Amino acid sequence: MTKISDFAHGSKVRKISKLKNVTIIDTDSGNFVIKKSHIDENILMYLKSRNFDYIPDIVENDEYVVTRFIDGINLSENQKVEDLIKLVSLLHSKTTYYSNVNVEKNEKIYKQLNDNINYLYSFYTDQIVLSESKVFMSPSELLFASNITKLYDLLDFSKRKLEKWHEIVSEKKRERNVVIHNNLGFDHFIRNSKPYLISWDKSKIDSPVFDLFKLYKNESDFDFNFFLNLYEKSYPLLEDEKLLLELLITIPDDISFLGSDYKRCQNINRIIEKCEFLPEASKQGEKKENK
Repeated sequence: MTKISDFAHGSKVRKISKLKNVTIIDTDSGNFVIKKSHIDENILMYLKSRNFDYIPDIVENDEYVVTRFIDGINLSENQKVEDLIKLVSLLHSKTTYYSNVNVEKNEKIYKQLNDNINYLYSFYTDQIVLSESKVFMSPSELLFASNITKLYDLLDFSKRKLEKWHEIVSEKKRERNVVIHNNLGFDHFIRNSKPYLISWDKSKIDSPVFDLFKLYKNESDFDFNFFLNLYEKSYPLLEDEKLLLELLITIPDDISFLGSDYKRCQNINRIIEKCEFLPEASKQGEKKENK
């Protein structure tokens, strides 16, 4: 069994503390962060080759990742947002390369999203039939029923966008790839003398869209349009990338009708509020399509 002291490499351990899923050890040769995970060495080598050095110094990368501890400075929320999104756009721009279109991957994405939309149509229909069959609806059922048209409209919108995305990627010969962090959020961003992204154990090569979508999911309290506009000033998305991001964001989640009625109302309201996000470009495009 691995002991925490083993990671000190002979240095005197003064203090050991836990922070979420990592362990921090304070030694006489510096502080270190230990996490039971592994980072793809090819990703690390590629980041280094592209001069992206905004990651912590990695001491070990085997069954455990050991990095030097970075003590962050306090930032305002607005400054943190700007610094994070600028760093993400820099990551993507520095690691961009083009390859032949991965048809199998795109078809898998298309099938998953199409199946999800079809499932939601059926789920919402079944639920509304069940709710309307009752003499008196509960508050959660009434909230769901009063917003069902909005949800159907959103699914129709998503279906049209999915077909358009599929048409575009089916005709493409080359596609853009980047290193994605794959777990973006304020918890994995630190600012010291320069900005850092930490926790790279989920990183991989993929479309920049998936980093932006993860950021949207992890930091839903912030205005994502602001994120996106700032990001695209440095790294504009391609047409198919924009469509895919819009799809991932606008397809509503499944709605849980478990738990107390108050809890169900919270769940339904959260989904409805999240469905309000439609990028301005999409709204304008929708108006053009309806003319």
